[in-house]
Amino acid sequence: MREIIRAAFVIGRRDFTAIIMSKAFLFFLIGPLFPVLVGVAAGSLGGQIAKETAQPLIGIAMDAPSTQKMVATREALVGELGQGWFPELKTLASSGDASDAELKAFLADKKNNLAAVVSGSLDTPILTATPGKAKQWDDEIALLAGYAASGQSTNLPKLELRLVKKSAGASKQSRILTGQAGQVLVFMLTMLLAGMVLSNLVEEKANKIIEILAASIPMESVFLGKLFAMLAMACCGVFVWAGLGIAAISIWGPGLPNFPTPATGWPIFLALAVIYFGLAYLMLGALFLGIGAMAATVREVQTLSMPVTMLQLINFFFASYTVTKLNQPIEQAAAIFPFSSPFAMIARASQDPTLWHHGVAIIGQIFFAILVLRIGVWLFKRNVMKSGSGKMKDGDVKRRLFGIIPMPGR
Repeated sequence: MREIIRAAFVIGRRDFTAIIMSKAFLFFLIGPLFPVLVGVAAGSLGGQIAKETAQPLIGIAMDAPSTQKMVATREALVGELGQGWFPELKTLASSGDASDAELKAFLADKKNNLAAVVSGSLDTPILTATPGKAKQWDDEIALLAGYAASGQSTNLPKLELRLVKKSAGASKQSRILTGQAGQVLVFMLTMLLAGMVLSNLVEEKANKIIEILAASIPMESVFLGKLFAMLAMACCGVFVWAGLGIAAISIWGPGLPNFPTPATGWPIFLALAVIYFGLAYLMLGALFLGIGAMAATVREVQTLSMPVTMLQLINFFFASYTVTKLNQPIEQAAAIFPFSSPFAMIARASQDPTLWHHGVAIIGQIFFAILVLRIGVWLFKRNVMKSGSGKMKDGDVKRRLFGIIPMPGR
C-alpha cells in the first residue's frame, strides 16, 4: 500500500505540474467567467423587467375618505414619475380602526396576496409587514400619505411600523433556498471540472506512455495519481474563482441576494460544501477515468461521456426533488445513493443541525469512490492491457525502458 501511494504521488505531481505550467490552464481559469458575466447581465435585466411588470400589492385599511385620497395620490404620482416608483394599492373592507388580528388576517389571506397593509390615518399611518417589505416600502408609503394629507412632500408624517414575525414554516422555507444554492454550486463545479478527467489517458494511450507506466508501477497508482492531480487542479481553479467572488461581494455586496443562515451555521456549511464537492468529484472522476481509459480516441470519449453526464444530471434532479422532503424515505434514499448523496446531504445541512449523518455519508462516499476506482483499474487491465497482438510484454517494456533493447526508430 505504501508503494502504491508513493507511486501515485509521483504520477500526481507530474500531471499537476504539467497542467499548471501549461498556457491552457490560464484559459481554463478565465473560461467560466464569461458565462458568469452573461448570467449576471441577464439576471439584472430580468430583475429589472420583473420589478417593472410585477409590482407588489399593498392593502389600504383606512376610512373611506383617506383610502380614496391615497389611491388618487398614487395615480397622480405614477402619472408623473412612472409605474415602477410606487406599489399597487388595494382597498380593503375596513372602517379605519382595524385591530392587529384583522391586519394579520389580511396579510395571511392568500386571496388578497398582499405584501403589506396600511392602516391608521393620513397623519399617523401604520404599515404592517414583514421586516423586509417594511424596509422596502416605508418611504413610499410615508410619501403617499404626506401628499394625500397636504399635497406636498415637505412635511411627511411619521410612519409607524408593525412588523410581522417570521413563522417556523417561513424559516424552514428560507433555509431551503440556501440548500438549493449549495446543491447547484456543488453540481456545477463537479460537472465543469470532472469532465476533463475523461480525456486524461487518451493521449498517453496513443503514444504508448501508458504501457511504460503500467510496466513500471501498479496501475492503481496511475489512476489514483491522475485522479488526485485533476482534483488538485480543480481546487486551484475553485480557489481562484472564490477569490474573485469574494472581491465581487466586497464591491457589490449590497446588491447581491442575502441567503438565510443554514441550520449548521455558515462555517460548518461551507466546510461540508467543500468536502462534498471533493467527494462528488472523486466519485464521478473515478468513473470518468475508467471510461476514458477504455476509450481509444477523443471521439469515443465524447460518445461515452454523454450517457454518464445525463445520468449524473438525473441524480442531481433526484436530489433537488427531495430537498423539501427532509427525513422522508425518498430523501433518505437520495442521501444513501452514492452519486446523489453529496447533493442531498448539502441540502440537509441547510435544514438539519445534526452532524453525525454527514460523518456516515462521508465515510460511505469515500469507500464508494475507492470501489469505482478499483473497478476502473480492473476493467483497464482486463480489456486494454491484455487485448491485441501488437501489445508489448511487460518484460520488453522494462528492457526498452532501461536501454537493454533499443527503442524503435533508433
